[in-house]
Amino acid sequence: MVFSVRTYNNINQIGLKELGNQFQVDGDKADNPDAFIIRSQNLHGETFPENLKAIARAGAGTNNIPIDQATEQGIVVFNTPGANANAVKEAVIASLLLSARDYIAANTWVNKLTGDDIPKQVEAGKKQFAGSEIAGKILGVIGLGAIGARIANDARRLGMNVLGYDPYVSIEAAWNISSHVKRVNDLKEIFANCDYITVHVPLTDDTRHTFDKNAFASMAKGTTIINFARAELVDNKALFDAIETGVVKHYVTDFGDKDLLGKEHITVFPHVGGSTAEAELNCAIMAGKTIRRFMETGEIINSVNFPRVEQALVAPYRITLINKNVPNIVARISTAVSDLGINIDNIINRSKGDYAYTLLDLDEDDRAKIDQLVAKFEASDNIVRVRLIEK
Repeated sequence: MVFSVRTYNNINQIGLKELGNQFQVDGDKADNPDAFIIRSQNLHGETFPENLKAIARAGAGTNNIPIDQATEQGIVVFNTPGANANAVKEAVIASLLLSARDYIAANTWVNKLTGDDIPKQVEAGKKQFAGSEIAGKILGVIGLGAIGARIANDARRLGMNVLGYDPYVSIEAAWNISSHVKRVNDLKEIFANCDYITVHVPLTDDTRHTFDKNAFASMAKGTTIINFARAELVDNKALFDAIETGVVKHYVTDFGDKDLLGKEHITVFPHVGGSTAEAELNCAIMAGKTIRRFMETGEIINSVNFPRVEQALVAPYRITLINKNVPNIVARISTAVSDLGINIDNIINRSKGDYAYTLLDLDEDDRAKIDQLVAKFEASDNIVRVRLIEK
């Protein structure tokens, strides 16, 4: 069986090779593809093809994808967490250094000098760019995932004292965080004690405007904020007030906004934090591997809207079900199988919110029975999508 994949944006071709020979990559020309692989393409307002089963975002953020719409249609949305983490980490560390010494303003100033006595002018004016060192300063890291953990560890190596906040940090991430990073349980501790604050959390209703007037009111004067996560985590009006009063010394962001451009104490980069050749390749490879694994085995890894489900495929047939998370659904599935005299080799059901995902491995060689079962599942009001996978 050959799967059709539609790509948006410029997806690294080496990464796409991870799909293998069973996949036909048609760029944006595939009319009814099995999967999308995208980067920054905005899918809000799009009508998804009927055959679409998966969307892989070659990057961590998925705000450009209508997650609820995809879930309701039984489309699994994947991202590639950690694939661009090193690139973003390096961008944040660079921003720490640039803001501490104001190198960008210094470069702009020196390039505007004229005359035959440039060295003399440089010596006379360089004091305004003396800056400070980051060693010994306190860095607050909000969000200790793949990116935040790396930043916290490297900032420690640069001599900074680091406070970390993340009430949802995974066990895997926690193992990678230096014991010298002090974990705090209240964001107020970050706001009140840090010279520099960097944020690395997804945009949700709870995190929107994490930096609001109350947050800025908790900070000491001269705080630097670095935002390579999402623009909406910062309330711009509150930010401007904090800059005006001297609470915020410098704001560095990777998200262009006309309200931020051309303002003192604000440095804006054009969303390039994760845009290195290495990161783009890593993201494409991970996206390709994820789509291939899902389409060939039904296993789900790194999905943002469905649970992680892994199970070795050893039975002749596997049926995957995306179903509404209603009572007794597993019992109903099992009954439907037994009514046809089919033996269940293995079954796993995991839920996430209002939906669940089931892998049903069947020890049955009669394809006619399997087709009957698939038709039965497809007729169920509580089952959104059914796939049949042959070993």
